[in-house]
Amino acid sequence: MKFLYNFAVFFAAAVLPLTTIFSKKIALFIDGRKNTFSKIAALKNEKTIWFHAASLGEFEQARPIIEEVKKKYKHYKILVTFFSPSGYEVRQQYHLADVVCYLPLDSKKNAKRFVEALNPTLAIFIKYEFWPNLLNELKKKEIKAILVSGILRKNQLFFKSYGGFMRRSLESFHHFFVQDAPSKELLNSINFTNATVAGDTRFDRVLEILEQDNSLDFINEFKDNSYTIVAGSTWKEDEELLIHYINNEATEDEKFIIAPHNIKNDAILSLKKAINKKIVLYSEKEGKNLSDKQVFIIDTIGILTKVYAVADIAYVGGGLKTGLHNILEPATFGIPVVIGNQYDKFKEAVDLVKIGGCISIHNQQEFTENFKTLKADESFRKLTGVINKKYIEHHVGATKLVMDYLKTQL
Repeated sequence: MKFLYNFAVFFAAAVLPLTTIFSKKIALFIDGRKNTFSKIAALKNEKTIWFHAASLGEFEQARPIIEEVKKKYKHYKILVTFFSPSGYEVRQQYHLADVVCYLPLDSKKNAKRFVEALNPTLAIFIKYEFWPNLLNELKKKEIKAILVSGILRKNQLFFKSYGGFMRRSLESFHHFFVQDAPSKELLNSINFTNATVAGDTRFDRVLEILEQDNSLDFINEFKDNSYTIVAGSTWKEDEELLIHYINNEATEDEKFIIAPHNIKNDAILSLKKAINKKIVLYSEKEGKNLSDKQVFIIDTIGILTKVYAVADIAYVGGGLKTGLHNILEPATFGIPVVIGNQYDKFKEAVDLVKIGGCISIHNQQEFTENFKTLKADESFRKLTGVINKKYIEHHVGATKLVMDYLKTQL
């Protein structure tokens, strides 16, 4: 297994550069890594805490810990690494990090060079980032690593008879902070007892959203006290359902704010052309009578959380095919959340669908029926939102548990 893993990494390193002409994302993936070692050179001989997140969602889980570390341990430098361009490209200027860069591909050579150059005081991995060569190098150097907001599943290699190579890499972790009891039980089943059920740090993050100023003048002008649906992080398959509903079912007193995941010009123009209601783009809002419009397309990034604050209900994209986006951000405002049917890998979605705060739809008919019901039945809408709000309030506290542990290590 070890040989196969290292061969796969070698093969990826050789082949991926040849595919950059076909994919901008792969080009970013390859080109961004060319600067990794020059960037971490700025941390030489510094006391550094290294946070690694796969992408943007995992970064949001790291963020509450980073913020607390920065407050309480100011003499430490902060390194944040990403595996995916969708995380790095958005957060490469994150103000609380001293260095933000891509994680190098997990070859033995890269792992050794990275760990020796950085020599962190502590490494913090988020959710399910397990890179065996890097973890083994940390272990060799006796550098402690912890897992935060971890999720483990029975079908992972750690729990297979042939997964010894991956199991051994877990020995690098000094402690596991996992989201749920099944994850802890799985670790116990392979003789790892250094685990704590702490929950998900994102709950702490989203609850803090309520304490910030979420007002946006142009959004308030557009809403104009009307019933408003906010559709966040939508993909093409989500937008097809929205377009049909807006064009054929929406009433005049119903407004829509759509924040697509893909904000490239061609995708935004295609979405705009498909909708036959009065519409405005964020990039074209100046000088417009926004209250006169029925659809507002957010063709920018960084404001979706504030936009959710005006929603009566939210639709969160990605759950029909590509991977569900963050449902906790709208849920914290105490509103109903509608998602697609592909959500089984997201514990919070499984929980909220089960208790009735989140509604899962499979097709256009279910989409339309649920949106009409939520609009018509105010008491049902409010009850659904309360379920979401209480769920979040019940699950805060993971950050404190991790910080209490760090007191003993730093």
